[in-house]
Amino acid sequence: MDNIEIWVYAHDMWEKAKALSVSSEQTRVLESWVRAYNTPQGVVRRCQIVLKAAEGTSNNHIAKELRLSRSTVLLWRERFATGGCVSLLRTKKGRGRRQRIPVDKVQRIVEATLHTTPAGATHWSTRVMAKAQGVSNATIHRIWNAHGLQPHRVKTFKLSRDQNFVQKLSDVVGLYLEPPDKALVLCVDEKTQVQALDRTQPGLPMKKGRCGTMTHDYKRNGTTCLFAALNMLDGTVVGSCYARHRHEEFLKFLRTLDRKSNKDMVLHLILDNYGTHSHPNVKKWLVMHPRFHLHFTPTSSSWLNLIERWFAELTNKRIRRGVFHNVSQLIQSIYEFLDEYNKPPKPFIWTASVQSIMEKVNHCKAIYDTLH
Repeated sequence: MDNIEIWVYAHDMWEKAKALSVSSEQTRVLESWVRAYNTPQGVVRRCQIVLKAAEGTSNNHIAKELRLSRSTVLLWRERFATGGCVSLLRTKKGRGRRQRIPVDKVQRIVEATLHTTPAGATHWSTRVMAKAQGVSNATIHRIWNAHGLQPHRVKTFKLSRDQNFVQKLSDVVGLYLEPPDKALVLCVDEKTQVQALDRTQPGLPMKKGRCGTMTHDYKRNGTTCLFAALNMLDGTVVGSCYARHRHEEFLKFLRTLDRKSNKDMVLHLILDNYGTHSHPNVKKWLVMHPRFHLHFTPTSSSWLNLIERWFAELTNKRIRRGVFHNVSQLIQSIYEFLDEYNKPPKPFIWTASVQSIMEKVNHCKAIYDTLH
């Protein structure tokens, strides 16, 4: 150690600051801010100063360890002592980088993004907007990011016009949240026209620095229809592939569920409003099998049937990037995925209440009526 370091160390030991008074609740808040990935680094440093000061670490040691000046350590110790945790989030007015884009300019950019479109296009890009407003595309990106604007993205939706929407919604959600005793709730649907696609050329395997490749074009080698039922209790899935999608195939699948389920259990099936589910022959079969109870989702509300979530798993993990030379290979792959998924299965847990869903639906209806 040189003479200066020896003097600083001796001076620090002689006039060691008292430990900063920090409650256990304040310590918990400060530590959570330090661990959070989105906390600004300036706030993290201030929290570290306070936490180390609470341990009784001297000001000079804190400054040296965090690579700050001693005056900075003293400043934030004092501010915390007078203002608590909230004071660490405040920056003195007038400090920091000055805003170069006027507020009215930012407002004009936001308004143009929300209420106009560029000539010959459906939405703005950062470069097109930057050219129109006379700023850099990086500036447009920052403004859009600050205001939560994403003109390049669009989400799909459809409001159900079912006159019995609330009753059907309450029925289905009630089965999810409070299933009846001594009964099984099964989400049933068909994934129709599953195509056996073969690529026109072999793809290249993935290697370091390069992802795997597939040709953009393909050959169609036939289709199959998958009938599936998701058990809400344990997450198991029962599936059968058929060549066609008629009420005859649906009856076959109902017989499969009848064979594979406990005869003493009542079965509540959640289905959509497809015609095969209410065919006269299906109704006759249900009369002869009273333990089957059908519950229909509202029209245009496939999101309410959790089997659709499992179909997404099947598509993403087995079908979309698969190569199938014939329908038999496709069916075998589907059954293999079913077997692997069911050992062990992972149930989907429904958490949304009828009230929360209706609040969102009514909000969308209000916006839709206002715009139209």
